[in-house]
Amino acid sequence: MTGARTGIGFGIATALVERGANVVITSRSEDKLRTAAAELGDDRALGIAGDAHDPEHQRAAVAAAIERFGSLDLLVNNVGGTERDGRRLVDTDVAAYRRTIDLNLTTALTWVQAAWHGWLGEHGGAIVNISSIASKLAVPDGTSYGTAKAAVNHFTRQMANELAPGVRVNCVEAGTVLTDFTRPNVEGREEKVVGSVPLKRIGKPADVGAAVAFLLSDDASWVTGHTLVVDGGRLLHNR
Repeated sequence: MTGARTGIGFGIATALVERGANVVITSRSEDKLRTAAAELGDDRALGIAGDAHDPEHQRAAVAAAIERFGSLDLLVNNVGGTERDGRRLVDTDVAAYRRTIDLNLTTALTWVQAAWHGWLGEHGGAIVNISSIASKLAVPDGTSYGTAKAAVNHFTRQMANELAPGVRVNCVEAGTVLTDFTRPNVEGREEKVVGSVPLKRIGKPADVGAAVAFLLSDDASWVTGHTLVVDGGRLLHNR
């Protein structure tokens, strides 16, 4: 489970542990990962620090999961983010745009490759990619991030087709969930943000965690190539 130290990632890891899974969580900070693993339960969670783009780190995380827990049955691609600059596409910095695409999309591909060749290809399993409703909204400061997440949605469908029948691949498209990443867009605007959500609350990491846990479970054994929107109804109206 990538990007699992805090926020949505930690919420997903918590949901999986609560439902009986063992988890290997990744992030850059070894100290903070150790703290996160301790909160999840050191007997159930292992933190592996490294750069999400690094193939050696990816292979090490896959190997650690197999060595510690005996298998690697599930993969959650949660690494993501953007460099906010507020510029239109015609004015955006192309290098920054590429970095955002790389972070959100290419890392998902390379983690799937590592998991597939390390275990899933032979033994089967399930994958969930984390996307965002930004993929469907043309908003200021959403140029590269929205495009990258739209690509993740299609990547999910492509992978589901290619890896069937042994591996199911689905996606969760999250709305506004209060995390360190979204806090700058929410603080001071809570009333407006909540007003745009029919269910009248900002999302919690546990909301996304529950959806991911379902898609990874046997209860979703006939579900693949699907993008599940978890947004409190936000996409019902764009305002």
